[in-house]
Amino acid sequence: MTTFAQQGRLRFGVNYTPSKHWFHSWYAMDLDATRRDLAQIAALGVDHIRAFCLWPVFQPNATFVNPRAVDDLRALVDAAADAGLDVTVDAIQGHLSSFDFYPSWTLTWHESNLFTDPRVRAAKVRYLRALGAALADRPNVVGYQLGNELNNLVQHNPASPGQIDEYLDELLAAATEALPDRLVTHSAYDAAFYTDGHPFTPQQSARKGGMTTIHPWVFSYDCARRYGPLSVAATHLGEYLVELAKAYATDPHRPVWVQEAGAPQPHVPAGDAAAFTEATIRNIATCTDVPAVTWWCSHDVDRSLADFPELEYTLGLIDTDGTTKPAGQAYADLIREYRAEPPTPAPRTTALVYDGDLDTRSATAPGGTFFDAWMAHAAAGHRLAIVHTDDTHRPDHLAARGITTLTTP
Repeated sequence: MTTFAQQGRLRFGVNYTPSKHWFHSWYAMDLDATRRDLAQIAALGVDHIRAFCLWPVFQPNATFVNPRAVDDLRALVDAAADAGLDVTVDAIQGHLSSFDFYPSWTLTWHESNLFTDPRVRAAKVRYLRALGAALADRPNVVGYQLGNELNNLVQHNPASPGQIDEYLDELLAAATEALPDRLVTHSAYDAAFYTDGHPFTPQQSARKGGMTTIHPWVFSYDCARRYGPLSVAATHLGEYLVELAKAYATDPHRPVWVQEAGAPQPHVPAGDAAAFTEATIRNIATCTDVPAVTWWCSHDVDRSLADFPELEYTLGLIDTDGTTKPAGQAYADLIREYRAEPPTPAPRTTALVYDGDLDTRSATAPGGTFFDAWMAHAAAGHRLAIVHTDDTHRPDHLAARGITTLTTP
């Protein structure tokens, strides 16, 4: 069985967005359309996809996991295998492309807190176990994730960091029990790193699950518009968030999966998308302990579907007719280059020290003082690590990361 992280190899993948009916395709899967999509994806040279299960379709009742949806997922996994692609599966959606999805048994007079209600958590555990059992005999399923950007749901499901700790521990244990030999992760959008007081924390991202997952989006905190779509800040954002995530990890070599990055219009104009894609990936490739980059996303959203924010319609590497876009060609060219000659990470002997806590995270966000200090070094051609002040007195930790010099903003 292939493992997700492979020594000395940077993996490339896409977040699979079906070209026909978007993720609503789970209501009536067209396997022929899926196979066409996967053939187009494989032609880019990627080796894996990230697949998303719509939670209301897969678990329409707290005690019922939809067997038809599970069969469709297995069919998708098998079709990916036929195309030469590994699969990581996100179970609880949760949040996708600016929409939130709740099963009816969590709403109306059943309304429950998705993170703290024992009934909902027990149902999620039941679902994770059932889905894991269905995937256990599929060798190309290399990863299992709780769900996509679950922290998007905290506005309507308030919780404390301690309650989120308990939630993640319980669900990660269930997912690991269901698929004990696969990578098990959770993901949060970058508010976990950037937003003061947010209940999902950088420590949770950097210490729970099999590896850290990051989603460096240049629309967050208006990064691309604030600095420019091809600016140092925009094109080094992925690299920066890799290093920021490492600053919160207790394991000096914990892997950081760049699980989502993309070129959202109008933040990144169409004419700049290819250059932005290439620069972003080349900068990420200078980091150590990055096993994979998974671009968002495979296909554009069809404009026949209503009510998406404008940026969601154009994020694909492939358009809805199956034509590879300039950003998709740039991605394919880089994959071919790095397959022939794997990139060599840059030494990061100097680290910028971050002295902050959960109520001062905004300093590390685009526009923040720490962010701007790191980017000033990047603009000068320096590849800096980031270390939290708590680790500055741990010489073994610094040595393991190759850090010999500390500097402050």
